Amino acid sequence: MTTSTAPWTNWTGNVIAHPTSRVAPTTVAEVTDTVIAAAESGTRVKCVGAGHSFTPAAATDGVLMTLDDLTGIESIVPTRGADGRVDGADVTVWAGTRLHRLGHLLWDLGLAQPNLGDFAEQSLAGAVSTGTHGTGLGHPGIPATVVGLQLVTADGSVLSCSRDANPEVFEAARLGIGALGIITKMTIRCVPAFALRADERPWTLSAVMTDMEGFARSADHAEFYWFPHTDSINVKRNTRLPGDTELEPVGRLQTAISDEFLSNEGFDAICRMAARRPSLAPRLNRFTSRALSARTFTDRSYAVFASPRRVRFREMEYAVPLAAAGAVLGDIRDMIDRSGVLTPFPMEVRFAAADDVWLSTAHGREVCYIAVHQYHRMDHTELFRQAEEIFLAAGGRPHWGKMHTRTAEDLSAMVGRFDDFVAVRDRLDPDRVFGNVYTERVLP
Repeated sequence: MTTSTAPWTNWTGNVIAHPTSRVAPTTVAEVTDTVIAAAESGTRVKCVGAGHSFTPAAATDGVLMTLDDLTGIESIVPTRGADGRVDGADVTVWAGTRLHRLGHLLWDLGLAQPNLGDFAEQSLAGAVSTGTHGTGLGHPGIPATVVGLQLVTADGSVLSCSRDANPEVFEAARLGIGALGIITKMTIRCVPAFALRADERPWTLSAVMTDMEGFARSADHAEFYWFPHTDSINVKRNTRLPGDTELEPVGRLQTAISDEFLSNEGFDAICRMAARRPSLAPRLNRFTSRALSARTFTDRSYAVFASPRRVRFREMEYAVPLAAAGAVLGDIRDMIDRSGVLTPFPMEVRFAAADDVWLSTAHGREVCYIAVHQYHRMDHTELFRQAEEIFLAAGGRPHWGKMHTRTAEDLSAMVGRFDDFVAVRDRLDPDRVFGNVYTERVLP
């Protein structure tokens, strides 16, 4: 097990921590030994994945643990539908496995995760623990696909959890923001490998707002990016196809132009210009939206769901009831026009099915996720403050891994199984071995 005392910062650089030590265990026994030693000395422990959370969910002044040496697939158990035919598999994966690597591994086995977010660098445990989701009203977020997990708790116990074994711990730990213990491996429900036909094209915010629910149901996975200060959006509709479909991926030249230059290097240059002269943001957004052209391609599901994200930004995302989505977007558009707040970054609008995960932002209802971004070199404060007021007025719930100002008192009134989660946490970690500044704010 390697150790270090170097400072840690998250992906976007808005969270900096100074742990007393950093450890990289290679076995579950080493995870257990670290937790026991920390608890006995009164030191706190936090586990970090890719550091893509915009909140201090992984920050600690104690022991910072990474599971980058606990990766790969441990086992596969085929699952069968009502007709007795194999319809996928329960795959047990070590918690430090990055999603981009897992996609390859599953594809080679004829399997896939049912849905993914758009950032492939996340670790599986990090994505699950913060409630990562993709888009598609027929498909819930990643935590809802978890059917089992192994958890190292504050007293060094190693719990195997599922709906049948330690069921309350399982329900809480499927989305536990690192507050219950260290997840060392988990079992996820996978489906047969599938391809996605991606259709991307320019459209207008005015048009999509006339029937947001209709747009959300217009494809298996529908989403769009809106460029503030304009009426322009870039629509993405992905249709699921059998895994043996002939693939027609984006060509190398188009990848270099669209995904590498326009979405990363070129876009970063545009954002730098806006940071130097914020008044240019509306003009730059018009330019950026016009530079994107329509394209259609077919590729492996995981390759379509996620794409490179190298331009750093700050993000706030709320899940609002699907029926309120159009009005919320209209209010945000009006707020930006009225307030004079400037941003060169597009807003992302996605959708998700209702689920039963205790702390899920989609618990019990179909939702629209609206993500507000600001370039990391520009002040996000006023944009996020006013957007959050609009989200809250519509009954929105904040993403656990994105910036927000909610406290435990607020969240207890808006998250359906909040008190049940807290009860499990109090039982598993009464001394707050896995606590930090974030859990002190969002949990009692």
